[in-house]
Amino acid sequence: MSSQTVNSSEDIFDSSLNLEDIHYKEGYSVGYTDGLNSGKDEGKQVGLKKGFEVGEELGFYKGCIDVWNAAILVDPTCFSSRVQKSIKQMDELLNKYPFSDPENESATDIIDSLRLKFRAICATLNFKLEYDGYPKPSGINNSGF
Repeated sequence: MSSQTVNSSEDIFDSSLNLEDIHYKEGYSVGYTDGLNSGKDEGKQVGLKKGFEVGEELGFYKGCIDVWNAAILVDPTCFSSRVQKSIKQMDELLNKYPFSDPENESATDIIDSLRLKFRAICATLNFKLEYDGYPKPSGINNSGF
């Protein structure tokens, strides 16, 4: 009887001694799950913001290309053949952009090339035009999105 009493008292103290370890593991599990969920939410928000910014910049370049092509249709001599070639190359780069596969590594190379072509065209035409992003209202400092 006494050995059974000693074993049952050891079991009682065993659970008390392992209490810290049990709570640590439980807390880790809950924290990991919460962190995973909040990380997914934060990643989604960052992805939406970055995707919007890239789409906005690409739209700006597309608008410039369309205006320049319209000017060429009205007056084919308004730009030199070198500028017209650069506009055509910029349009081809824009058409090569992988809209359906944003994780494609060529996306950053293409957008960098578009920026360089745009700067080159503006410098050749002696324009002071650059993409600064969508204008922010003056009353809003940082909306967090």
